[in-house]
Amino acid sequence: MDRLSNFTSIEQVAGQYINHKVSNTKNTDNAASFEEVLSKQRSIAQILDGQNIDIGRLKFSKHAGNRLAERNINLTDEQMERLENGVSKAGSKGIKESLVILDNYAFIVNTNNNTVITAMNQGYEEENIYTNIDGAVII
Repeated sequence: MDRLSNFTSIEQVAGQYINHKVSNTKNTDNAASFEEVLSKQRSIAQILDGQNIDIGRLKFSKHAGNRLAERNINLTDEQMERLENGVSKAGSKGIKESLVILDNYAFIVNTNNNTVITAMNQGYEEENIYTNIDGAVII
């Protein structure tokens, strides 16, 4: 048996790439505009730079931005919307410093100024003790 017969030839590999047709069709249902993508990337960059940043109705403190980056927490648009709704509900009940639990994440939020103070993965803290809050919302 020829030892080289199990290998793909250069011509075969080149043919796969050269003859491969690329589809130019766009999925406009799920495609974000360039402006939306740019805006989101700028927001992420500002959080990583440690600046307070407004995302929708919520702001993230410098500390929260650092925690998001350190703990590799990336929220989807749907999660952001749910977080905003949770903060709104907490504020409407008179909660000033709220723990908002969303999926596997926990956020401490000041509802008076709609600012996320810190963020963590649940289970990140061994004891899961949250202090200086006066209410909680579980979403």
